[in-house]
Amino acid sequence: MTLPRTPSQTAGPYLAIAMRWADGPLVVPEGTPAAIWIRGRVLDGAGVPVDDAVIETWQPDPDGRFPADPDARPFRGFGRSATDAEGGWQIHTLKPGRIADPEGRLAAPYISAALFARGLLRPVWTRIYFGDEAEANAEDSVLALIEAPRRATLVAEPSADGYRFDIRLQGPGETVFFDV
Repeated sequence: MTLPRTPSQTAGPYLAIAMRWADGPLVVPEGTPAAIWIRGRVLDGAGVPVDDAVIETWQPDPDGRFPADPDARPFRGFGRSATDAEGGWQIHTLKPGRIADPEGRLAAPYISAALFARGLLRPVWTRIYFGDEAEANAEDSVLALIEAPRRATLVAEPSADGYRFDIRLQGPGETVFFDV
């Protein structure tokens, strides 16, 4: 007996319920020395906030090492934040260190981010680079592959308590997403 194929389904709209993470946006506990907040908004192609998305982040520690245990404290390397009514999200973390790329060159500090949202069959993946790392960003082999005007969509700008990084799903200023 052969069963018929079922239709594909999108990742949402119940992400905020099904993808809860006990520590949510806290990659490190509040009060951790040198901790920063990365905050932003998720916007659709018309600039409307996406209020039911989830951002998931993975990153190395400030020395460029990934934790062997994602539940390890005080740094686990993993965070998850649901968006609010204004599309806002946030992650409390430490700025990552540089890691080697596949060719053995040092990559600029970055955080990998996956976005889950209604209307998407799979999450979309991007990177969060840091605006105050111009020299390292100029040397990064992945950033070098992206057209110069679009690189800015991957760069978080410094803010009062960390960095600002908005994600635009389509249209002018669309964030660069990677096929992983």
